[in-house]
Amino acid sequence: MRIRIVDAFTDRPFAGNPAGVVLLDAFPEGDDWLQKVALEVNHAETAFAHPLPEGGAADWALRWFTPATEVAMCGHATLATAHVLHTTGVHEGPVRFATRSGVLIATPAPDGSITLDFPTAPLTQVEIPDGVAEALGAEALTAFDTGPDICDLVVELADEKTVVGLAPDHKALAAYSERGIIATARAEDPTRGYDFVSRCFFPNVRIDEDPVTGSAHTALAPYWAERLGRTALTGLQASPRSGLVRTELRGGRTLLSGRVVTVIDGELLA
Repeated sequence: MRIRIVDAFTDRPFAGNPAGVVLLDAFPEGDDWLQKVALEVNHAETAFAHPLPEGGAADWALRWFTPATEVAMCGHATLATAHVLHTTGVHEGPVRFATRSGVLIATPAPDGSITLDFPTAPLTQVEIPDGVAEALGAEALTAFDTGPDICDLVVELADEKTVVGLAPDHKALAAYSERGIIATARAEDPTRGYDFVSRCFFPNVRIDEDPVTGSAHTALAPYWAERLGRTALTGLQASPRSGLVRTELRGGRTLLSGRVVTVIDGELLA
């Protein structure tokens, strides 16, 4: 059985967000094996997919596991899975994935990038929780809940420099949201190719910092579209690996585009 490690939202190896990708004939009974593989891979997510019968609403079934648990939505591992399907010739053109978040479509472009069609996260403004500034190491200007699919707290910070310089208390952050915290700010210089920055900390799923988070951008896209007055934006996730996510807000849907690179193609023996 083949297993690939794929770097998503980047055009070069060892950047962006790495994901494991395993193509199966069918999902096994129970989740024990899937979870063990994800723990062995030990990246933010490992994606498992299998083909579905022709003529249905989707082409492939897709699930995502962190080293600790299954998640309801994952952008970078979906991008990685679509890349594997296209580059190996298993699937041509747009691919429809049946997931816990509904049918998600991934469309390849001639330049090698892939665009994901994801549901836009519903943002609800909330009071800034007591203690979150101490846990992050920076004062928040506003806070928003992202709804039940991605289960995060979005906080806007003063500026890009503050986001880049964060050194949070990951254990303390676990108290403030089911998955974690998305810290964001406006880009200091949009001529550098991005409009806003973010970093994502998800201690409750054993990911202290996620390198580049597609699902977070389903909340960041509407947040910054309203503030900047444009529906098409680019976000820089300023983790140590970093990566760019192009976003386009289309009402209840958000398009997420990025490049992808396969770095390991091996055999899964267990």
